[in-house]
Amino acid sequence: MKKQNVRTLSLIVCTFTYLLVGAAIFDVLESETEKRRKEALDAIERMVIRKYNISEDDFKIMETVVLKTEPHKAGQQWKFAGAFYYATTVLTTIGYGHSTPNTISGKLFTMFYAIVGIPLGLVMFQSIGERLNKFSSVVIRNVKRLLNCKDIQASEINLICVVTTLSILTIAGGAAAFSRYEGWSYFDSVYYCFITLTTIGFGDMVALQKDNALDNKPEYVMFALIFILFGLAIVAASLNLLVLRFVTMNTEDERRDEAEALQAAQGAVRLEGDVITANGSILSGQLGTQGDTISLDDDASVCSCRCSGFYKKRRRPRFTVRRSPGKISHLLPMQPLQAGSSIDDDTPDHEDVYSHQLHQQHLQHRHSQPHAAELMMVDLPQHEYAMRPSSLAPLLQLPPIYQHRASI
Repeated sequence: MKKQNVRTLSLIVCTFTYLLVGAAIFDVLESETEKRRKEALDAIERMVIRKYNISEDDFKIMETVVLKTEPHKAGQQWKFAGAFYYATTVLTTIGYGHSTPNTISGKLFTMFYAIVGIPLGLVMFQSIGERLNKFSSVVIRNVKRLLNCKDIQASEINLICVVTTLSILTIAGGAAAFSRYEGWSYFDSVYYCFITLTTIGFGDMVALQKDNALDNKPEYVMFALIFILFGLAIVAASLNLLVLRFVTMNTEDERRDEAEALQAAQGAVRLEGDVITANGSILSGQLGTQGDTISLDDDASVCSCRCSGFYKKRRRPRFTVRRSPGKISHLLPMQPLQAGSSIDDDTPDHEDVYSHQLHQQHLQHRHSQPHAAELMMVDLPQHEYAMRPSSLAPLLQLPPIYQHRASI
């Protein structure tokens, strides 16, 4: 299994395990509190209905009025300041939910606005994060140079420490400001800053939602928008260092595998067919670049005759050669003589008899071993060509070095 597939399966298993563990912990921490709050609210509802002598339907109407009136306490949500705040929450995918469009045209424009704005925002924040990391590396090199350090290069550990410090300072400073303007506790302010900068945006705590802050406190509105944009740039710098390295690991592995496969294919030599050994047996299979992978196949044959009762329809062998093979004329050495004469003038007469006997042995050898006959048989007319005894010896016993792939 590929390393990318193993990594993906591991991430899936780890993510679902993390979800299960988180759900169990949240169940333990919040379920009892939720139950007690529900009982308290039900008791207050019954007390109000009994005290003011109203029906349950009237109480639900009052409840709806209270919920719908809450966003208007911040001022006019859809004037330019409020609309800019809403557009920021859409583009940054925070989505507090403090104000939502009510008209069909507003909802339709929100969808098209998000389709273009969200990718644009991600690219912008990613680019800002890269520039911030570049600036941090320059500052780190200058500081190391002032401190007379031997290695003045900014490592990833240095950049992570700088970005982490900036994130902590941003959250701490924003929490102090929101605690003052909103009247929240410092811990709740830290919680709000973290939920905002990580774009979770639950909406349980939203700034600029009381005392007509959108209309009466322009400096506070400006601070809140700058905090959101600058804080998201810091978070983008952190993601650039930590998360994107793991996100791009699969892509890097795939490119590396493709490069290795291409390099191996360029230097590969692959032959397919039958290998005929010196004793006439056939090894059928594939020979790679090293020639060390051979599978036996007794059914293959290179004999064209109907011998031994095992005749099958002869298949045309296929050969795949990625590089031009060398010549194999040296496998069957022979010495042609002058036409019209079987021996030289200086050759004794007994050699002609000896050559004829060897020719008869070849004919017998062909009927006994038909697989080797096709390769080793050479028709020698008596008055056209003849082989000397010294030239016929390699045909009867080929050395192992000549056990090559045959192309017949």
